[in-house]
Amino acid sequence: MSACTGGGTAPPTGQPGGSPAPDAPGAPGQPTVAGRIDGLQVPWSAVYLPDGTAVISERDTALLRTIKAGQLGTLGKVPGVVPGGEGGLLGLALSPGFAADRYLYAYFTAAEDNRIARMRLDERGGRLELGAPEPVFTGIPKAGTHNGGRIRFGPDGFLYVGTGDSQRRDQPQDSTALGGKILRLTADGRPAPGNPFGKNPVYSLGHRNVQGLAWDSAGRLWASEFGPDVNDELNLIVPGGNYGWPDVTGAPHRAGFLDAKVVWPSTAESSPSGLEIVGNTAYLGALRGQRLWVVPLTGEYAGDPVSYFTGKYGRIRNVSLAPDGRLWLLSNGQNPDFALILDLPG
Repeated sequence: MSACTGGGTAPPTGQPGGSPAPDAPGAPGQPTVAGRIDGLQVPWSAVYLPDGTAVISERDTALLRTIKAGQLGTLGKVPGVVPGGEGGLLGLALSPGFAADRYLYAYFTAAEDNRIARMRLDERGGRLELGAPEPVFTGIPKAGTHNGGRIRFGPDGFLYVGTGDSQRRDQPQDSTALGGKILRLTADGRPAPGNPFGKNPVYSLGHRNVQGLAWDSAGRLWASEFGPDVNDELNLIVPGGNYGWPDVTGAPHRAGFLDAKVVWPSTAESSPSGLEIVGNTAYLGALRGQRLWVVPLTGEYAGDPVSYFTGKYGRIRNVSLAPDGRLWLLSNGQNPDFALILDLPG
């Protein structure tokens, strides 16, 4: 790997090689555990309905599970999902107009590709019913690994999609290809107006395997991303930005590429998956690192990461903010897996 920073042994750093933010605050204190709900199998993503019900995707079973008032249930199985390796039923997103259209969006691995479909969640007789999936965007390359899968609607109302390179290293630097990108789509799956490459869904390029998407209090988009054997990343995303893969990783200050704002030289400490931002604090779940990383953000700057719960709850796949202000973590590989509910420090 050319122009990589670090050799996999240095501690993680915020704003590597750059100037620190003036008066940058430290990370807030440790969250406290408020509850735990067991019985999940490889959960990947969580969204919250207006009544507070959590809807959770299970990667390998293709089931949508629900948690309401602490009780675990099953909404249904998403047809057309073909699990395998890192593929399966992955990211979820609620339509910004859910109160009217009742759409749940899902990113999943199908027989020939990764795709996004939407399904209605209708309520009849006090029970949720899962409608048939309607594909809205298809053709994202699939593989046993590097499938991406995170989807979220942004503050602008458009759907942002993190894809992986699907082990095809020619894709991330090709602005006409879908692999190794962040895409920006309308709710119907068309390229969003104002995208940097014209009538093209690509919003940013040069990614290896985007795993988390979140916005700070000023509406800036941040993304977490797996490195190879070194240099996991937290990136500040700008339209048309090139984040370097496969030519560079981390923060090498190479012309034409954007440096990561946080670099974890040792992927054993991180492998950051789900990302949530509360105010101006980023929370990242670590898979290999088996911990929660907390990163203070100040404008376009990121402070030094602080870790909590190291090794205590296994691999953490997802981090999401519930309507009641609590943070939910989803474990992977615990057999059974669980949702861990945290109170954030005041």
